[in-house]
Amino acid sequence: MTSVYPRSGLVQRRTASSNAHDSSGSRENEAHNQEIDEENDDRDSKETRLTLMEEVLLLGLKDREGYTSFWNDCISSGLRGCILIELALRGRIELEKAGMRRRSLLNRKVICKSDTPTGDVLLDEALRHIKETQPPETVQCWIEYLSGETWNPLKLRYQLRNVRERLAKNLVEKGVCTTEKQNFLLFDMTTHPLTDTTFKQRLIKKVQDSVLSRWTNDPQRMDRRILSLIYLAHASDVLENAFAPLSDDDYEVAMKRVRELLDLEFDTETMKDGANELMWAVISSITK
Repeated sequence: MTSVYPRSGLVQRRTASSNAHDSSGSRENEAHNQEIDEENDDRDSKETRLTLMEEVLLLGLKDREGYTSFWNDCISSGLRGCILIELALRGRIELEKAGMRRRSLLNRKVICKSDTPTGDVLLDEALRHIKETQPPETVQCWIEYLSGETWNPLKLRYQLRNVRERLAKNLVEKGVCTTEKQNFLLFDMTTHPLTDTTFKQRLIKKVQDSVLSRWTNDPQRMDRRILSLIYLAHASDVLENAFAPLSDDDYEVAMKRVRELLDLEFDTETMKDGANELMWAVISSITK
């Protein structure tokens, strides 16, 4: 069963102002992307580096309570999308060649490009499944398999279990969160309140700046990680948490630019120089 998210399904802030502000793909795009990535790598090397999965979970965690919204039923698939893009950005997986007929992104299979361990348990578990699966499967199938949302009982062994808890433990190890036990009348639950809000505030500012002060009006010129984070946070229903602190005017600008990203033709973006095809395939799968 395929999980589908509407492309226009942005959550609107209750206090949003009604006044909206308006504010070429080429070969140099790849060099520009690499330059941005190196700049971010240099910055991240001086601080704790978080994976896309950890960043999306951190955006979703309530600071003091230490858990995600009970009503959020999108974050599970969103986190699996994060895993696939993280593997793609690290050069471990890719899409099979498009062929002469230029098959659409969602019809192309995921191929293991390198089985070199990443050092991250979740990533390596997913990579092992992808490597060992023959014939290869599509991005949509892998999101369903890894999240356990499949009708095929033979594919349930691919499910990555306790992903949120495992990611939260990673955040604890990196000094972002702590671990507590909370009683909810009928049951006890392990929670992970933030111990240092600096990490989350820095993450929120990075997301805000990407659609405000650092907006390029060209996704091919954006850092692949922050571009992926915007799409994945939206699909996981946690992007609103990054925009909520903005003024009404900035909020409207940010939402307008996110809508522009959601309205892109993802197959067309794949054909541009420097594009990461698997990244766009995941984005297409979780936002259409």
